[in-house]
Amino acid sequence: MGIPLLQMAQIGAYVLGQKLMGRRRFPLVLMLEPLFRCNLACAGCGKIDYPDPILNQRLPLADCLGAIDECGAPVVVIAGGEPLLHRELPQIVEGAIARRKFVTVCTNALLLEKNLHLYKPNRYFNWSIHLDGDMDMHDRSVCQPGVYDRAIAVLKKAKELGFRVTVNCTLFSDAQPTRVAAFFDEVTKLGIEGITVSPGYAYERAPDQQHFLNRTKVKDLFRDIFRLGRGGKAWPFFQSQLFLDFLAGNKTYQCTPWGNPARTVFGWQRPCYLLGEGYVKTFRELMDDTDWDSYGTGNYEKCADCMVHCGFEASAVEDAFAHPLHALSVAIRGIKTEGPMAPDIPLDGQRPAEYVFSRHVEEKLAEISETEASRQHLSAAE
Repeated sequence: MGIPLLQMAQIGAYVLGQKLMGRRRFPLVLMLEPLFRCNLACAGCGKIDYPDPILNQRLPLADCLGAIDECGAPVVVIAGGEPLLHRELPQIVEGAIARRKFVTVCTNALLLEKNLHLYKPNRYFNWSIHLDGDMDMHDRSVCQPGVYDRAIAVLKKAKELGFRVTVNCTLFSDAQPTRVAAFFDEVTKLGIEGITVSPGYAYERAPDQQHFLNRTKVKDLFRDIFRLGRGGKAWPFFQSQLFLDFLAGNKTYQCTPWGNPARTVFGWQRPCYLLGEGYVKTFRELMDDTDWDSYGTGNYEKCADCMVHCGFEASAVEDAFAHPLHALSVAIRGIKTEGPMAPDIPLDGQRPAEYVFSRHVEEKLAEISETEASRQHLSAAE
């Protein structure tokens, strides 16, 4: 199926409206992380290695809905951590839908079956179940046996209940094109609405540092995969065709980090969902006061190998608006898997990586300690 026409039409109208207002930078997707806590410990994840006082933090409902209003993006992706651990998630989803936002909840599905009754099927809402390939691939990725089978079982149940369901697949250097293609065939037969696929981002704090892909390997891998699926046309991808064309090395894009701004328990995250190198209190501060030109491939060492959807989907959307006939051509003929690749961005001028994670953690821990001390003081005074 891929992206529904209603969703494409509303997002297209939103983008056109932003351009008519002369806005150069605007968000497409709000990445909302109301918690970092997870019930898995995946080897490629850099989101969960915080001290317990931070993992125990939750963005309250009012702050989540306030972020949705403040940002104004037409799509809200709720991630984490594991969002289903957040007790107010049903209210967050309901509030976003009431605002006519397209809402995606990214989940490992381990808690989904016992929580399905708290949600209602809606054309503005879909579950995105994280599956990094077939059973062996996925269970190895999440470092726990049996997760794949449980996820597939609840995926089928959610479909039976009328929910929109997509699959979110992250690939690493050990991915085998034939197995990935077979996996895409398998989940497509289940009647899912679409597949979101992306190479993994090389989180500096991820336990497994050996299996992240560099840009050359990303392009080779995706060409090999798409070649097995008629240029990608065999599968219902839930993302821009031009982004997939970029993954196959047919496009040269700079990232558009403001296209997917992130709101976390720390605040609005600079510069993007993947990199936490500073936090501000308001969305306007994020947009107006971030030195965007200091980030991105060729500008910053940490961005050198990034080809992740949350950085480049917005770039692909911009390209589609600028070159609609080319976008239509790719959609019709499929993704090119032979011939020379587009030139890549040189890295010789990038600035070196800064390692600021510890400082942000210390600042957040001090804030939590101060808040707890004030709460205890007020309680004692009462």
